Amino acid sequence: MRRLRNLKIVATLGPASDDYDMIRNLFEAGADVFRLNMSHGSHEEIARRHAIIRRIEEDTGRPIAILADLQGPKLRCGVFANGAAELEDGQNFRLDLDDTPGEAHRVQLPHPEIFAALEPGASLLVNDGKIRLRVKACGPDFADCEVVVGGTISNRKGVNVPDVVLPLAALSDKDRRDLDFVLELGVDWVALSFVQRPEDVTEARGIVGSRAAILSKIEKPAAVKCFDEILAVSDGIMVARGDLGVEIPVQNVPPIQKRLVRACRAAAKPVIVATQMLESMIESPMPTRAEVSDVATAIYEGADAVMLSAESAAGQYPIEAVTTMNNVAIEVESDPTYRTIIESSRQASRTTVADGIVAAAREIAETTDIKAICCFTESGTTALKTARERPRVPILALTPYAGTARRLCLSWGINCYFNSKVERFKMAVVSAARAAREGGYGEGEDRIIVIAGLPFNIPGSTNILRVAPCEERLIFNVEPE
Repeated sequence: MRRLRNLKIVATLGPASDDYDMIRNLFEAGADVFRLNMSHGSHEEIARRHAIIRRIEEDTGRPIAILADLQGPKLRCGVFANGAAELEDGQNFRLDLDDTPGEAHRVQLPHPEIFAALEPGASLLVNDGKIRLRVKACGPDFADCEVVVGGTISNRKGVNVPDVVLPLAALSDKDRRDLDFVLELGVDWVALSFVQRPEDVTEARGIVGSRAAILSKIEKPAAVKCFDEILAVSDGIMVARGDLGVEIPVQNVPPIQKRLVRACRAAAKPVIVATQMLESMIESPMPTRAEVSDVATAIYEGADAVMLSAESAAGQYPIEAVTTMNNVAIEVESDPTYRTIIESSRQASRTTVADGIVAAAREIAETTDIKAICCFTESGTTALKTARERPRVPILALTPYAGTARRLCLSWGINCYFNSKVERFKMAVVSAARAAREGGYGEGEDRIIVIAGLPFNIPGSTNILRVAPCEERLIFNVEPE
C-alpha cells in the first residue's frame, strides 16, 4: 500500500474509532501513526486498541507506529458551592488551598507548587484562557488576583501559568503508571506533555530507556525559550498549538511553529504539527477553507507529520478527516512552489561521512533518473538523515528491527520495510531491489540508490553508496561483492 505523499498523518483513536474495521479504514485512508491519548480511556481500552493496530499491521504487512500521549501534570481549580460563579472585569478574586467550596470571590487551587512559584504581576489563565487573572499579592497558600477578563468559572477548570517555570515533576503519578503500562504493551513513541526544561525529558528517558522513542510536546513558553536544549535530548517534537496558543499571544504561534519545524528538520528529528487542524470536521463532513490552508502551511513548512485529535477520536467523520488530510498533502506536494520552498529551506549539514553520503544520494537522484533511495538502517539514523534532505524520490528504509521500522513511520517520506540481516553488500543491493519492485517503485533496468554501512550491523557506520538496477539478474552481472 504505497502512499502518494511524503507527509505522515497521525490519527488519534477514541470512541469514534474503537474497532478493527474503523481503525483499518483509517489506515487505508492514510493514517500512518495511531495516537493513544492517555488522558482518556482505561488501560483495558488502550490495550484493546493497541492489539487491533498490531493485527492490522500483520494483516497488511506494513509497519504502523503507535504513539502513547501521556496526560502530564494537570492543574485545575476546585469546586464551587453552586457549581459555577460569574467573575466580572476588575473585581478581586482569591485562589487558596482551602478546600471549602468556592463562590464569587474565591476558590481552591490545590497546587501549593503554583503558589511557591508565583510573583506579583504574574498571569493566571483559567478555562483555556477564557478567564484571565493578574496576581496582586501572593504567599505560600494564596494568591489575591484582579480579574482582567471575566466570565463563567466552573468546577475543576484547567489553570495555566504562562509566566513562570513551575516546580512540577515532569511525570505525575498517573503518568508513571501509564508509562509503565504502555512500555509493557510495546508502543513505539511516548509523548511527554507540558515539557518545561530538558531535565523533564532526561527524567523520562531514565524510565523509557531504549524501549520507545520520546516525543516532547512544546506547549509552554518555558519550553520555547529552551527549545534547542529540549530538542537535543528528544527523539522528536510535537508543536502542540492548543495550550501553546493559550499561554502566549495567538499571533506568536505561527512564527514559533515555523522556527521549531525548521530546527527539527536541521536536527534530522521528526516534528508533528498538532491541534485544531480540521476541528470543524468533528461535526461536519467538510473542513473550512482556513483549516485546509492551515494543514497546507504545515506541509509547505516541511513538517514530518500533521495530527488529528478529536476529529478522528470522537468526531462524526473520522475517515473523511483522514482522507481530507491525505488529499491536501498530495495536492500541496505536487505544487512546484512546494519543491521551491522545501529546497530553499534545506540547511547543509556535512559533519560526518553519513551526512555526505545522504547528501550525495539526494544530489545524484536529482540529476539522474533514479527511482528511489534505499537505506539499510539499524537504528534509523541513516533514514532520518536521508529524510532531512527531502529528496525528490521515495525513501525506502530496510531494517531487521520491527521497532526501528515502526518509529520511522512518523518521519517524512520514509517507506519502511522489514528485512532480514545481511552480511554482504551484494545481498543488500538485491534486497533493496526486491523491495523497490514489490513496492512499485521501479522494475527492470530502472535504477535505485542503495546506502549502507560496512561492516554491516554496526549502527552509525553509513559509508557506502551504490547505484544499481532493479533487476536482480543485472545486479549479479555487474555488482561487485
